[in-house]
Amino acid sequence: MRQVGDINASSQADIAFLLLIFFLVTTSMDVDQGLLRQLPPPSTEEQPKTEQINERNIFIVLINKDNQLAIEGEQADFNELTDRTIKFLTNPANSENLAEQVKASVKYDELASKPDKKAEAEAMKAVLDNCGDVNITRGVVSLQNDRGTKYETYIQVQNSIVAAFNICRDEFAKEYFGKVYDEISADEQKIVKTVFPLNISEAEPRSVK
Repeated sequence: MRQVGDINASSQADIAFLLLIFFLVTTSMDVDQGLLRQLPPPSTEEQPKTEQINERNIFIVLINKDNQLAIEGEQADFNELTDRTIKFLTNPANSENLAEQVKASVKYDELASKPDKKAEAEAMKAVLDNCGDVNITRGVVSLQNDRGTKYETYIQVQNSIVAAFNICRDEFAKEYFGKVYDEISADEQKIVKTVFPLNISEAEPRSVK
């Protein structure tokens, strides 16, 4: 037969256990807003091998710990990033501080002379055969963020940069194939990607002022 004292002790234990569950369920945990390493969705396109790049062909985009944006060393608004990236890639006025534009025929000659660049040379030949001696951008966008940057801000900036490449591809596809990039054939898409390769360099997070 259970004693009264035993019943009270059991009830107290049950109450304590229920309270513990209640506090575990209702208590919110603080989440660190910064990431030690950003993990963006992997690109489905093959990235070019690292090689020496002319400084004018690198478009530097920085996000600091306060989630502020800097373009080419100057503070900028987020809503101007896509347009400025497009201008950098296309360099319509042939400015010396924007990305170099090289003729497809010149690029083909460079690649054809290198045995390990056969596939790239064939892709450039397809551009010449279908679009003529068009300009190929040498532009590379370098994206750097601080360890304290919010993930949402990082993704917003990354999406704005990718949008710039997509717009360039759409405009080129409409001019030479009569449709936007997503509506042309797979072979035609390869040609457009050769003219506007998705060259985005994403460095390890560090302290960005």
